[in-house]
Amino acid sequence: MRAPILALKDVRLADGPVMLFDGVDLALDAGVRACLVGRNGAGKSTLLRILAGQIEPDGGERSLPPGTRISFVTQEPEITGAILLDHATGGGAEPHRAKAALEDFGLDPAKSTEGLSGGEIRRAALARAFAEDPDVLLLDEPTNHLDILAIETLEAELAGCRAAALIVSHDRAFLERVTRRCFWLEYRQVKRLDKGFAAFDEWAEKIMAAEAEEARRLDRQIQREQHWMARGVTARRARNEGRRRRLDSMRLAKADRMREARGGLSMGVASSGMSGQRVAEAKAISKAFGARVLLKDFSTRILRGDRVAIVGPNGAGKTTLVKLLLGEIAPDAGTVKLGTNLEIAAIDQARSVLSPDMTLQEVLTPDGGDQVMVRGFPKHVVAYAKDFLFRESQLRQPVRSLSGGERNRLLLARALAKPSNVMVLDEPTNDLDMETLDVLEDLLADYEGTLILVSHDRDFIDRLASSTIGLDGAGHAVETPGGWQDFTSQNPGFFGRKAPSLAAKPKAAPAPKPPVAAPAKLSYKDQRRLAELEALVHDLPGKLAALETGLGDPQLYTRDPAAFDRLSRALEAGRTQLASAEAEWLALEERREALEAGR
Repeated sequence: MRAPILALKDVRLADGPVMLFDGVDLALDAGVRACLVGRNGAGKSTLLRILAGQIEPDGGERSLPPGTRISFVTQEPEITGAILLDHATGGGAEPHRAKAALEDFGLDPAKSTEGLSGGEIRRAALARAFAEDPDVLLLDEPTNHLDILAIETLEAELAGCRAAALIVSHDRAFLERVTRRCFWLEYRQVKRLDKGFAAFDEWAEKIMAAEAEEARRLDRQIQREQHWMARGVTARRARNEGRRRRLDSMRLAKADRMREARGGLSMGVASSGMSGQRVAEAKAISKAFGARVLLKDFSTRILRGDRVAIVGPNGAGKTTLVKLLLGEIAPDAGTVKLGTNLEIAAIDQARSVLSPDMTLQEVLTPDGGDQVMVRGFPKHVVAYAKDFLFRESQLRQPVRSLSGGERNRLLLARALAKPSNVMVLDEPTNDLDMETLDVLEDLLADYEGTLILVSHDRDFIDRLASSTIGLDGAGHAVETPGGWQDFTSQNPGFFGRKAPSLAAKPKAAPAPKPPVAAPAKLSYKDQRRLAELEALVHDLPGKLAALETGLGDPQLYTRDPAAFDRLSRALEAGRTQLASAEAEWLALEERREALEAGR
């Protein structure tokens, strides 16, 4: 068996009084692409820095063969040099390879390093790493700030790269495509799965179930020991001191597990009541900035309850389209009509509402005091912060001290407290760990209002979007029902992208994607929705009959015109709701029958 190209053995590291790693073992074999998974704050970035040799652990060993070259793309890379080619060659890469790598990532090698966007910084850092032709690639959140096309370029580069790679990322679709091994950082140690990320969730659930059973077993054992000691320790004190020590040890173990137990996010979203049926309607709108045309003759209609994803290359005008649809800026041509009763909550990609010098409490309580209005009720800021996994001591810290994931959680906390019936999320998944993403996804799936989502996370889009608008950056826009996969299958070649290739380095063909089995039944979300619709279809006719009976009173209009008007409007709304529920129920029921027939 060949020795690993990079390995850690029994590594320990403390951050002040907090132990980050306690006996970490990790071995990365040559040519293997692996992911490192763990919740925010578990120490994934720190572990990458130990592997890169930037941090010395408190104990344990780091080993790698002599001459091994490591390229490390950090979560917030710094770009140096006057032009991008200077940066790409700064680690010793040959100029022709650096130039080709930059061009593969859509960058001009002669472009100045001043004033780069977040996406350009990320692409420049990745280009430098690949140009160095390393033996080991360490990538910390490499898809942050990349558009979907740049992520696909990164996937192709990894497929053709000879280096071993260890990747920290929240992007499920990306990890499923590129990884063949998983390392899970949990409870200060690392567990290993010799399969790609597609198998991670099922594996992790089995481990957590086993650990939960072990915790229950420990509880039962503690209870037995406490009972025994209460009855017998007095008479046998000297003889049974060892048993007392064992009980103390078990108590410490349980306390340790309780401290380590992952905090539960308790996110909720406040509804401000229903908006009008029409949220926004754009007719033949166009928008340009100087000679740059972002949108030409585009029309769409967003109705209450829609989940609209907006995708496209960085700079294609996704955020501009959102501002047009919300009436924040005017189109150069065409019209935009907004609906009634719109209450909008938004999270912007730039996190502009977060001043680095503000404390967390100031962000959550901008008007002062110690209460946050959450879904119409006051809640103490400490309790609300804990719902989003912030400690009380952090409330006095400035925003600048937070990690990227913590800043995004803070934005979510601020936005979700506000009552809304339209939610606008611009790149909400950046820096969030997968557990937070899962909670956010469930919350948005149950959100009663309208969702407008700008994202590069293909899996997130596929799970949430009812329609997807694609912008190609040249003024063209197309809307397709469904998510990212639906959009690309119905609009092949829309983005006009060419397959990337590195000069002077042959590319291996991407590994074939494993076939995805067709579902044998409705998803859990659809099953739940089907049950809700069945209840509606069952209950609404009785309610409508009661309204009709009330309106049948010939004296009602004369006696109480307001009541007559109220009942009339309720009857009309109920009939509309029943028709919509019946149509949706029928579509889901037909789908359920088709899936079961195809088993």
